[in-house]
Amino acid sequence: MNNFIIGRYIEQPNGFKAFVPAPFPAVGNMKLPRSTVANHTEAVRLLGKLDGITVLLPDKDFFLRMFLQKDASSSSQIEGTNATVMDVIEKQNVEPRNTVPEDVDDIIHYINALNYGIERARDFPLSLRFIRELHKKLMTTARGMQFPYPGEFRSSQNWIGGTLNEP
Repeated sequence: MNNFIIGRYIEQPNGFKAFVPAPFPAVGNMKLPRSTVANHTEAVRLLGKLDGITVLLPDKDFFLRMFLQKDASSSSQIEGTNATVMDVIEKQNVEPRNTVPEDVDDIIHYINALNYGIERARDFPLSLRFIRELHKKLMTTARGMQFPYPGEFRSSQNWIGGTLNEP
């Protein structure tokens, strides 16, 4: 049915398994299930519909800014940030009330790094240097995070949902 393998788990010396992705791009033909092809077709149709609707938007840049702020908020919440997109809008546009969460700055860092990356990508190629530059922009003066090392690639295992020593 589907002979495309995205990676495999490899036993590590400490007894845990790490997911190691397969080389990319895949070699050979990818045989996808019909349901995946149908989902892809529907996604392409909906993207076309969204693209058509943008003609009706009075201000595309405003729409994109709001979308980026929402994405930044959602992504930051994965990292434990409690602030919302409304908190970001309030802090950036009006005199903030005293109850704006402190971690709203995490989202603002994300937005600033994203905007920086969009501008920088106009005249700079996608490269490891570019990714390190964006990471540095994101993490410099960010709220205390574990192992941030702005502008550097991680050299240790990244744990999702705990560590080897936690249940």
